[in-house]
Amino acid sequence: MHFGIFVEEMRQGASQAGAFRDVFELADRAEAWGADCVWLGEIHFTPVRSVISASLQVASSIATRTRRLRVGTAVQVLPLNHPLRIAEEVATVDHISEGRFEFGIGRSGVVRTYDVYGVPYAESQARFREALDIIRQGWKGEPFSYEGQFYRVQNATVVPRPYQQPHPPIRMATTSDETFGAAGQMGLPIFVGLRATEIADLQRQLAPYRQAWREAGHAGPPSVYLRIPVYVSTTERGAVEEPRESLTAFFARQTELARAAVGRAGAGPADRRRQQAERMASLSYEDILAKKVAFGTVAGVIDRLTELREQLGLDGIVAELNPGGLIPPELETRSLELLTHKVMPAFK
Repeated sequence: MHFGIFVEEMRQGASQAGAFRDVFELADRAEAWGADCVWLGEIHFTPVRSVISASLQVASSIATRTRRLRVGTAVQVLPLNHPLRIAEEVATVDHISEGRFEFGIGRSGVVRTYDVYGVPYAESQARFREALDIIRQGWKGEPFSYEGQFYRVQNATVVPRPYQQPHPPIRMATTSDETFGAAGQMGLPIFVGLRATEIADLQRQLAPYRQAWREAGHAGPPSVYLRIPVYVSTTERGAVEEPRESLTAFFARQTELARAAVGRAGAGPADRRRQQAERMASLSYEDILAKKVAFGTVAGVIDRLTELREQLGLDGIVAELNPGGLIPPELETRSLELLTHKVMPAFK
């Protein structure tokens, strides 16, 4: 079972320079302590939340300071950049890492980012599809042309070709009902999460993903990684109380982000979005602990992740170590040490 570390949130009160140091120190620990991959988010124009707006540059730096650890994007927001540029930069990082790069892709649910860039969110789904087509064609290393609704390519040859052949592993973030079947049809491994959904929702959504995968005749089994807040403490009380402030702040912000997307073209049916936002707003802290996270002692987290693996058919966990950015550094480090030294071996 894959164990990755998700890096997006900066520690509240940290300087921007300090936030980058935190990322690199976390990657060093992940390398030393046996984690499989560091996955980098992509957040724009939100200085209190994250400095990782240019995830491929951060991935490149991590690749040069590690030798075993894989590094990936979770996710690269394809509609916000030209696909030829993404293809070139990803292939470059793949070479710098000597084939340790993982290409996580999506279109993001943060509508405000599209507004600032001047890209209509209503076009995000179609732009995503075109961008992925161009990137895959470009990685063949041969001259090609492409005529789409949003992108036109004339006789381009992408250099370099990726280090991994035919290309780095691609994994797609899926959140809406519509994207699960599409990912299965395309033969793409996926990320799922529990921020705006429940276990029952994911079970319902994963069925058509797996069916579409089988019907398309793709080799091997479909792959599902769950991104989820994980906190491991030395006591059961500590597992509840130590992350309380941070987790409460995190879900309050996620609720506001969900509300901001309601009614926006491209965000899915407004009623469904509104229902998700209000369901998040009504969560108590006890609900969050029961439904949205994997918090506990070593034994408790092993039990929780085992349950999630069986319920959802998972083959990977991508752990958010400090959702909300308010867990003190020493407690976050202790949690990572317990996760890698005590929890992970139960799944390897």
